Amino acid sequence: MKAMILAAGRGERMRPLTDHCPKPLLAVGGKPLIVRHIERLATAGIAHFVINHAHLGHMLEAALGDGSTLGVHIHWSPEPPGALETAGGIRQAIQFLGEKSFIVVNGDIFCEADFAPLIQIAARLSPEGDLAHLFLIDNPAHHPQGDFALDGGRVRANGETCLTFSGIAAYHPTLFASLEAGKPAPLAPLLRSAMNMGRVSGEHYRGRWVDVGTPERLAQLDASLRSHA
Repeated sequence: MKAMILAAGRGERMRPLTDHCPKPLLAVGGKPLIVRHIERLATAGIAHFVINHAHLGHMLEAALGDGSTLGVHIHWSPEPPGALETAGGIRQAIQFLGEKSFIVVNGDIFCEADFAPLIQIAARLSPEGDLAHLFLIDNPAHHPQGDFALDGGRVRANGETCLTFSGIAAYHPTLFASLEAGKPAPLAPLLRSAMNMGRVSGEHYRGRWVDVGTPERLAQLDASLRSHA
């Protein structure tokens, strides 16, 4: 199974730090965010990665190369200036991800999840059945309204109580089949359409997770990891 790490965002809220460094390369506890993802996914058994990039993408490629120093293989999926949004970026990379299900992780979050169970769930996705499995989390202070509802292991577009999408998921490539390669496309409409057909499963992840979206949150996470090193 392959994994894709989304690393094409500009990171506007993280400026000025991201003026000269792509957001996933920002370090916490002495290690870049994206390296932490690769190591954790590799521990779960993932050896082949696809990483998209746009803003300062050359720095990502220079830092990680082909992945051999981390014991993995990385295929790069460059995007035009402004990037292709989440679904557009995944659709652009389908040619490298192949015809089987895959894991996707946002490059600008911190998470201590064990990815091994998600890999097993991903293997059960199919063109005729579930097209996605999402990790949902308790709503952080900066996103109190949440995104989707979770009902008995099924994810709904709406509900009385909503949780926040963590940016961690497994997808079957069929979910993106309606999109045109090279065109920007958001992810939420695709997910809602699949939810309305009852084809999205999910779980409530209660482990440590941080949206490293501002310099303040980055500094807080860095301090916390260093204090427990």
